[in-house]
Amino acid sequence: MAQAKKGDKVLINYTGSLEDGTVFDSTLEDVECETEECEDDECGCGETGPMEMTIGAGEFFPQIEDALIGMAPGEKKSVVIPAKDAFGEYDTEKVFNVPRTDVPEDLKPEVGDELTLSNDDDEEIEVTVVEVNEDSITFDSNHPLAGEDLTFEIELLEIK
Repeated sequence: MAQAKKGDKVLINYTGSLEDGTVFDSTLEDVECETEECEDDECGCGETGPMEMTIGAGEFFPQIEDALIGMAPGEKKSVVIPAKDAFGEYDTEKVFNVPRTDVPEDLKPEVGDELTLSNDDDEEIEVTVVEVNEDSITFDSNHPLAGEDLTFEIELLEIK
């Protein structure tokens, strides 16, 4: 039976979950994501169906691509990606306050809102609103999955 190797185009199914079992992403139609990131479908959860990728092309986590090498169609594996290799450790320095006077008056942020901020140099940063009070707004620019170890259950469906 054929085994996948670097450079092969393959078709896979996967389900990504957190240590507590919460599913954050899946290609399977009958698996629903349970994290807030999926409300916007930015995580890919709304896109069901197998994923096509080329092993070694950097299209997915390298640990997943490496795990596919040597697998045959129909085989399944579980791969754990530590937080530092996934979306990084949670960094408290990426949480910051902005005085209300520095925020446009028409902006009425609420806790949980995801926004894109830009500075005077037109550099953009994705943030989540974590606190709102009279004097300031607290933003968190960590990825929503920062600090989380990710577990992927993968199945190689086809080598193209």
